[in-house]
Amino acid sequence: MADSVNDKPQVSEQQSLADILVSLPAVRAAKKVNTMSRVHRRLITPLDAEQDDGLAFQHTVFCQTSLPYRDPGDDVREWKRINGSVALQVEAGNAWNPATSDFVHLGLPWGTKPRLILAHLNAEALRQGSPEIEVEQSLSAFVKRIRGFDGGREIRAFKDQLSRLSVAIVRLAATHGARTFQVNSQVVTGFELWPEKDERQRVLWPSTIRLSLDYFASLQQHAVPLNEADLAALAHSAMALDIYAWLEQRLHRVTPMHPVFVTWAALKEQFGPDYGRMDNFKRFFRKALRQVRARYDRARLDLDGHGITLHHSLPPVTKRQVILPPKSRT
Repeated sequence: MADSVNDKPQVSEQQSLADILVSLPAVRAAKKVNTMSRVHRRLITPLDAEQDDGLAFQHTVFCQTSLPYRDPGDDVREWKRINGSVALQVEAGNAWNPATSDFVHLGLPWGTKPRLILAHLNAEALRQGSPEIEVEQSLSAFVKRIRGFDGGREIRAFKDQLSRLSVAIVRLAATHGARTFQVNSQVVTGFELWPEKDERQRVLWPSTIRLSLDYFASLQQHAVPLNEADLAALAHSAMALDIYAWLEQRLHRVTPMHPVFVTWAALKEQFGPDYGRMDNFKRFFRKALRQVRARYDRARLDLDGHGITLHHSLPPVTKRQVILPPKSRT
């Protein structure tokens, strides 16, 4: 049976859970509420109950392709994804370690954190109209807003992914009609470092970074606005973040009278080529999509055994919410 555009599975699931809790002893009910977790509580919190006017931005290519979901291992030095007219290639890089006076290999960026970091860096650069960004304080504040806490382990994990992202070589390509644009560069072309007190760390952490001028110029032309509160609610799942960004940049471009159909095979190629069995991918995709729709309730789509049908929908962030400075001449 199709997942109708009028279905609201997340709400009904929570209502069912609430009914069950009422019938349980108080102790068991309390435990059940606790296990509902920060993920479920954030997903079901109404949008108008949050301070959700914060915006983040993602490059349109990263909305249509993706970084690895899991750690591919330091021995994997290249990652490539192609989705129709857009393509992404990422090469792992090296960073100078003054403790050993040598360059060390860093792995590819992976998981939710580089996706969130990119959204943050893009937003800071666009707001300031400059490719140079102070990240030492802003990243910590961003992590606290997104994750709800700023513990040392969490900050170190974000900094590790920032280091991987800062040294990676990225190629972005997209074709529009007869025109193709491609950026061959690092997203970050330069960074200043602050000393890490823990001597066991392999590299120092960027405190100030500079986006490449090519990437910054492309970002100014191809930035997709995202709601930071939605990113926070979906920050537990790289697939959910990718689906949300994809629907944000895609649904409002669907012609109102001409829905777009995407097969399960195409969905798997874009969101789950490493999942192996199709039924395994479908299970994870359906779960992630339900979580995305709990936040992006304007999304109009039908999901059935053949694939997904996309209908014209208002984006989570409307044009009137996006106010940016004039484009930098840098």
